[in-house]
Amino acid sequence: MSTNGTVNPDDMRIYAGSSNPAFADAIASYLGVPRSPARAGHYSNDSLYVQLGATVRSRVVIIVQSFCPPVNEHLVELLMMLDAARTAGAKEVHAVIPYYAYARSDKKDAPRISIAGRLMARLIQEAGATHVMTTSLHSAQVHGFFDVPTDPLTARPVFEAHFKHLHLADTIVVSPDAGRVHSAGRFAQRLNLPLAVGNKTRISDTKVMVSGLIGDVSGKTRAIVYDDEIASGTSVMEVIKVLAGHGIEQVWVVCTHGVFAGEALARLSALPAVQEVIATDTVPIAEAKRTAKLKILSVAPLFGEAIRRNHLRQSIGDLFTFWDEYRSED
Repeated sequence: MSTNGTVNPDDMRIYAGSSNPAFADAIASYLGVPRSPARAGHYSNDSLYVQLGATVRSRVVIIVQSFCPPVNEHLVELLMMLDAARTAGAKEVHAVIPYYAYARSDKKDAPRISIAGRLMARLIQEAGATHVMTTSLHSAQVHGFFDVPTDPLTARPVFEAHFKHLHLADTIVVSPDAGRVHSAGRFAQRLNLPLAVGNKTRISDTKVMVSGLIGDVSGKTRAIVYDDEIASGTSVMEVIKVLAGHGIEQVWVVCTHGVFAGEALARLSALPAVQEVIATDTVPIAEAKRTAKLKILSVAPLFGEAIRRNHLRQSIGDLFTFWDEYRSED
């Protein structure tokens, strides 16, 4: 461990899973630690194999893997990389999961279903993770699914910096539903903007109904729709329709995890009111799917800084999702 604020490259190994190697490269660049090679593939019977390409004995191992499609393939690959590091004598094994897709399965809201977010947390721990780092979990209780130290970071400062240069008069922040109201409220407070919430009913995974808004949008002409994740995009599009009925003429769509399944990004970008679709790089977006309205902001430096502080035994509290509430109670 270094004592001068930097990481000794020989003390740490950074590996990337197959899901988002560019994100791992950005973390490695921030830390000044080269990414170590790893091999992954399939045997003839389609089962996975992985191999870490540099010694990890008595080192701190960072394994970066997002749960983007194909989610289950990337999950199993992460489990095998964690197991490989643990059984090869790593001192610490850190699972860095920029996008934890199973966070949406956080409660038993139908008969005979699995709370998959909790199950996957147990598997990650059993595989060998001694620490987990992620960002923008779907709900606060997912943090409690892990029995190892877990750092839920927030991308909010990155979004705040993006909007600081814009003229925000007549603007309101809108949460698509009550489940994200606290996160959207923190974002609105930091920008000194009012908040409204969509009155949403989910009918299926790809169909929702937004019957109205909770909050006063009178006199507003612009809105920032703020969410943790956009997959099919139906919730956001329904909210934008309701906003149009209230006189909102311009909309900025903001999400941490831009999954954008199918044609979701193209459909959002085609809406005349949408000025920008802003996402982070926790989920890689293929060049072929990108549109002129898409803006990608990197949170890799946020993860790099959290890893650096953690390695040097420094506080990372101000990078946490709920830091604003903690600080207000000081």
